Amino acid sequence: MAYTELIRVRYNECDMQNVVFNANYWMYADDAVAQFVRHAIAAETRTEPDSVNFADVGFDFMLKTAQGTWHKGATYGDIISATCAVTRWGKTSFDVTVNMSVDDAPVFDCVITYVSTTPGAPKPVEVPEIIRRALERSL
Repeated sequence: MAYTELIRVRYNECDMQNVVFNANYWMYADDAVAQFVRHAIAAETRTEPDSVNFADVGFDFMLKTAQGTWHKGATYGDIISATCAVTRWGKTSFDVTVNMSVDDAPVFDCVITYVSTTPGAPKPVEVPEIIRRALERSL
């Protein structure tokens, strides 16, 4: 399943040439993944995305590693399409690939490995079945 989050580039996220600071792409990616998971859980549990609390389904997740490639700088006012999809499942971890583009032109791609944890405890645990189902189904 893929999910797309639209992100409008704000003035304070850019340098003097109106180009997005590199670090902000990581913030965009992590936020897009959080929204991807939130919307997937909402679809699986038939609730509204804004009412999803990860702890209610016994799940939390933490970034372990990330690798990214910049293609072209997004600029102030651009709308970035950040498309997220799970591209690998492990027992306690999963990879999410995030492809970002502006007007269908690639700007940044990354693969982030997340580790499933118990809410409030930074200890790896098996990815709950409800999360696997939610992230694999179509919205």
